[in-house]
Amino acid sequence: MSELVPGGNLPLPGGAVSVRVPGPFDVSALVTDDGGKVRGDEDFVFYNQPAAPGARLRGDTLTVDPAGLRPGATRVTVAVSPADPGTALGRLPSPTLHVTDASGRPLARFTPPRSQRETVLLLAEIYRRGDRWKLRALGQGYADGLAGLARDFGVDVVDDPPASGPGAAAAGVPGTAAAGTPGAAAAGVPGARPDPSGGGARRAGLVTGPAAVPAGPHRAGPPTVTAAPSPVSPGGTPPDDGFLGLVNSARAAAGSPPVSLDARLVSAAREHAAAMAAHGRLGVESRDGVSVYQRVTGAGYAYLTIGEHLVSGPRTTAEFVAYCVRADSPRRTLGDPAFTHAGLARVHDAPSGETYWTAVWARPFTPGGLTDTAAAVTDLTNRERARAGLPPLAVDPLLTAAAQAHSADMVARAFYAHTAPDGSRPWDRAAAAGSTRRSIGENIACGQRSPAEVVEGWMNSPGHRANILKPGFTHIGIGFAGGGRAGTYWTQLFGG
Repeated sequence: MSELVPGGNLPLPGGAVSVRVPGPFDVSALVTDDGGKVRGDEDFVFYNQPAAPGARLRGDTLTVDPAGLRPGATRVTVAVSPADPGTALGRLPSPTLHVTDASGRPLARFTPPRSQRETVLLLAEIYRRGDRWKLRALGQGYADGLAGLARDFGVDVVDDPPASGPGAAAAGVPGTAAAGTPGAAAAGVPGARPDPSGGGARRAGLVTGPAAVPAGPHRAGPPTVTAAPSPVSPGGTPPDDGFLGLVNSARAAAGSPPVSLDARLVSAAREHAAAMAAHGRLGVESRDGVSVYQRVTGAGYAYLTIGEHLVSGPRTTAEFVAYCVRADSPRRTLGDPAFTHAGLARVHDAPSGETYWTAVWARPFTPGGLTDTAAAVTDLTNRERARAGLPPLAVDPLLTAAAQAHSADMVARAFYAHTAPDGSRPWDRAAAAGSTRRSIGENIACGQRSPAEVVEGWMNSPGHRANILKPGFTHIGIGFAGGGRAGTYWTQLFGG
């Protein structure tokens, strides 16, 4: 076995290799080509997207099969960040990278020099040189966290408003770690004293991912000019050239029911397309500080799930729909059977010659739908407990009320944290709802589109998983709210 130093190289054997980083760290990876930039959502592997072609993350171990990487991929960069948000790596033991081959035989180990203020560290890269694959030890740190790392690799990051308190999410970081998981720190209460356990999850978005959160539209055609704001045609062009027929034909081929146009979604799409054109920039949140999700709720459409396509380049609706069905990620959004309504708008920016498109897909909120969503999260959570040999959690109406209030509060007051702007924490909210349970824990998440996606994300994170699988918890409440900057906000509140 080789002991590597920064810059050291190691030829890799054929087949898959695994890299493991034990300890209080989150592992992530970015798949790039020779240019060093990600190409889409599928190139970012982390707790909430644990698999990409040729790469899979399970807990603290990333397995890479070079032969299975997407076409054009020549490099996989492995990064670690502290499990507790805002913690400098210098306060933790140095992470050690363990590399093994497909049979589990140790190949190499690398412990970088101790970090100081850095909060993210590039540990190593697996890269192709000619027809061979090698591993290089790195040890490069980022003091500005995952935001700095993300930008260097082509990820578009939208900064969050600052939060305060021990449960605050780190600002401007997609998937920031907390208590072993991307997001914000969670809390548990043995007796009446707070004891952190668990965390919050946030779905990350890449600059080329059309269904990503918080930012990340695919671009089709030539780049958009991003200079000073330029005039746009008033009101936008109505999408009256066969949009529904094209879309519902594609949905039928995927086995999904048809959608219908909703005037509120069309209005929100028109406002967002106009805002993007006015500022010469694609984005889930335009430069006026309003996200497409806020435009949807502002138009009077409350939803249970939502998706979007933000694109520039296509000249006609037929070209736009053809783009949406060409690649896997946008095709999944267009064909998602959960959606029942759609809205489409395009706005042409005459000076640049670009056309900005916004398509919004949604399912409306109903009380019964909210009940079904919460029940699905509870059922999926209890399935995970059953696999671990644990009894199921019973639904507690008081915990449910507190969890629902917190999700709605995060939307209403535009924050994402376990500590609310008024200083209240999970056990405070549970007590305010009337709960007398002695032990309280909380998981939060934002941006996930379904119960399956949010529970999978929590289970792929050590901190969230610890809450879900804590033997001392006996009851649960689920909260969900749509809107805000991230689109969806989820809360699991546990009691024992």
